[in-house]
Amino acid sequence: MTLAQRIRHVHPGLVLAALDFLGLLIAAYLATVELQGNLPVCGPLHGCETVASSPYSRIAGIPVAVFGVFLSLFLMTAALAWWRTGATWLLASHYVGSLVGVIFETYFTYLELFVIDAICVWCAAYFVTLLVRFILSAIVWFRRPKGRPTDAAGGGLATESVVADD
Repeated sequence: MTLAQRIRHVHPGLVLAALDFLGLLIAAYLATVELQGNLPVCGPLHGCETVASSPYSRIAGIPVAVFGVFLSLFLMTAALAWWRTGATWLLASHYVGSLVGVIFETYFTYLELFVIDAICVWCAAYFVTLLVRFILSAIVWFRRPKGRPTDAAGGGLATESVVADD
């Protein structure tokens, strides 16, 4: 079996989880640095320092990267649980969660480009991983087999309810 054939046989949940882990590493670095009161190292570009020093780098006093940590943990948990159970609601959770993240990151990138006037390569890398995660989960979501309102793992929508007689 060639490498390309092996890759085709990898469950998309594992690919999503790997991308989620990469996003988690990036967000964790940024969150740790900012919570310590330091500025992220950006190399010769120096945009990270400018972005991290801007008033847009925090929401209610919390570094934006902390939200990225929580989002990546949520997405990675959903991807791994979907891989293990096949529950379509977990795939839907990943799809919707990554969509929310992409919307926020698009706004944050707008701020970097047109308001802060600096680009953080770490933020851009996180955005790229999030965009890939969203696109992959969207492709899988729209190509999933449709039919029954519940899936084999019992994670879909319930069509019946049980009422106990008193």
